[in-house]
Amino acid sequence: MSIFDKFSSLINNLVIKYQATISTRYKAITKRLNKDFWDSESEINHSRYVGSMGRGTAINGKSDIDMLMRLPADTYRKYNAYKTNGQSALLQDVKKSIAVTYPSTEIGGDGQVVVVKFSDMKFEVLPVFLNSEGNYIYPDSNDGGKWRITNPVAEIDAINESNKTYNNKTKHLSKMMRAWKQKNNVPIPGILIDTLAYNFMPTWKYNDKSYLYYDFMTRDFLKYLSEQNSEQKYWIAPGSKKYVYRNGIFEYKAKVSYNVALKALEYEDKKQNFSANGEWKKIFGGFFTG
Repeated sequence: MSIFDKFSSLINNLVIKYQATISTRYKAITKRLNKDFWDSESEINHSRYVGSMGRGTAINGKSDIDMLMRLPADTYRKYNAYKTNGQSALLQDVKKSIAVTYPSTEIGGDGQVVVVKFSDMKFEVLPVFLNSEGNYIYPDSNDGGKWRITNPVAEIDAINESNKTYNNKTKHLSKMMRAWKQKNNVPIPGILIDTLAYNFMPTWKYNDKSYLYYDFMTRDFLKYLSEQNSEQKYWIAPGSKKYVYRNGIFEYKAKVSYNVALKALEYEDKKQNFSANGEWKKIFGGFFTG
């Protein structure tokens, strides 16, 4: 099997296979919240995927589904007028609303989102309000309650634009590195993978090539990761410009996997297909079928 075939197969294996189930639950949650907060029966209005699903960089397997649900301005004024922790009250009311549709499903929260825990996946629902600057205000019930601001749509737009410029490689690379993260238990958040892939792509000399160069893309990005400053605490997310913090040292594992990629390329050059596939599987795990 050629490099082209191996890596196009890898990308296909990373595609989420349970999209229909996600969509059904997403629409059910949206419809319930629209009914209770907007007096609407719509399954799609006022909501959107955010996080890795929204950026198009999620991969197959157990995953958190992040969704944003915009509520009316009057609702913000109602909870903002509370003397104490209107943010907590809002999250509780969103939780009660979703429980009408999913009464036997565990529904909780972490102070900022309502978490709907299905047996095979978890939805994290962020209630928001649109402000005059085009950003979203969301509740944080911690420490007595406060309102915070986010702009995940700007991140989605930036990743989409990069992905268009580089012929799908930005998202492909982000997905491949999620497989690497999963296989090698790498302490790196998904948004940081996406941010670094976004930063890397304009600098990569083969960014106009096809699947035939995805072996080099793997090698070169792992080298790029290994050369990040391990004392750097945060990076700047594309689009939103928010701080993206590390949650551990990932550079060492990137260096180890970079050397594995070099060995895989050696075997590829020698036409030792079985040995090469074994090395790629050390990087990508079962997603790489060779």
